[in-house]
Amino acid sequence: MKADVTKNKHVLVARTDPVVDRCVGDFLTARGYTPVRTSTLEEALAAVTHNDFLFNVVDLDETDAFEFLQHLKGMGRTASSTIVLARGTSIADTLGALSLPADHVVRKPFTAQDLADVVNNALGLWSRQPVDDAYARLQQELALWQSPKMREVRDFIEHVARVNVTVLITGETGTGKDLVARAVHELSARHAGPFVKVNCAALPRELLESELFGHERGAFTGAHHLKLGKFECADRGSIFLDEVADLHPALQGKLMHVLQDAQFSRVGGRSTIKVDTRVMAATNRDLEEAVATGQFREDLFYRLNVVQIRVPPLRERAEEIPLLAEYFMRRYSILFGCDRVPLAAETVQRLVQHRFPGNVRELENVIKRMIVLGDSDLRKSASPATTSNGVQHKITGPARGVAIPLKDISRKAAQVAEREAILQALERTGWNRIQAAKLLGISYRALLYKIKEAELDCQSSSNPRPGQDL
Repeated sequence: MKADVTKNKHVLVARTDPVVDRCVGDFLTARGYTPVRTSTLEEALAAVTHNDFLFNVVDLDETDAFEFLQHLKGMGRTASSTIVLARGTSIADTLGALSLPADHVVRKPFTAQDLADVVNNALGLWSRQPVDDAYARLQQELALWQSPKMREVRDFIEHVARVNVTVLITGETGTGKDLVARAVHELSARHAGPFVKVNCAALPRELLESELFGHERGAFTGAHHLKLGKFECADRGSIFLDEVADLHPALQGKLMHVLQDAQFSRVGGRSTIKVDTRVMAATNRDLEEAVATGQFREDLFYRLNVVQIRVPPLRERAEEIPLLAEYFMRRYSILFGCDRVPLAAETVQRLVQHRFPGNVRELENVIKRMIVLGDSDLRKSASPATTSNGVQHKITGPARGVAIPLKDISRKAAQVAEREAILQALERTGWNRIQAAKLLGISYRALLYKIKEAELDCQSSSNPRPGQDL
């Protein structure tokens, strides 16, 4: 099934006439669209600058309509996504100067059929734009799930996708939890709607609340325009909350309200917005442990954990490594414009024997390095801190004749020592980052930052087990 390019159902309505606004709003709502109303040119310009709309309906005077279209042109957007409600005939010539198709102008007074015809024309032009190949890539990657465990996951996804229930996806970092979420969406009845992903660990609480639920103009300092939240953008589709365990306690309560009542308010808003969206969440942490330690709401855990899909680590499906390696080699050779590096049988065997603590993401990065370096020697393609005998950290001296400040040498030594300490703490705790943070005497968020900075999720273990070497 191919994703529908019209999955975004939000329509900007820039109006000056309250009667027309009510007629247009009723028309759009009855046909499954979500009208977003603005009452001035300034509000319309702000809304179209900071949000994506399926198309725009403009009921402004000739001067303001012309300025609106000029603004779109300045943003590099086509005028064919805009419908103008016009009085008289002179506006057609004026708007034609900005390449607005003649069949995108509706003369007042108009009937519902007149509006329906012009909407169909606008969507017809819009739908001829190139469609992203994300769905085709998803199909290719799902075809690589050839191990018994991943076949079970794929069968489970097909069953879960048929029922509109909340899904919790668990598994180690880099296993492909986002791919599972996309598969559930694309195989469900919501596949024509939007799929919206939010990383709950990437933003502080204040910004994340606005990102999830949107804000009204003037809601806080710097809120100069209306912003649609991710939940609003995911209406009639799916929203994927990655790293949900890192959600701030205050936002956990608001998310609980959305799951329970399917409605929320924007930041600074007075009205309630109802949404119809399927919620999927992912985490690489033990949420039951987070509940026990008071870091995650118990009622929210049970709301999210209606159906749980566990994605096994790559070491439990090693038979897929040759297929994945070949897929990444083909894909990134084309993407980087480089020659394909041949994967010798010995290279593939060493890949299969490696335990990949960074899972599929680590394998993907190894293949990328092989392509960039143009060499199938895994010792060269692995991270500079990695050798064929495991992770070994070594500070090499400067080349002769090259002066390196003592401060830089000290900083490099400190980074290597800190990385080694973090890696040892993670291994001692079985990569439980909460326990590792306590062991190191730093906050959980500080540890997340340091892990990302050191790229430890994509590195080999410093205590190699049998069959772990690259």
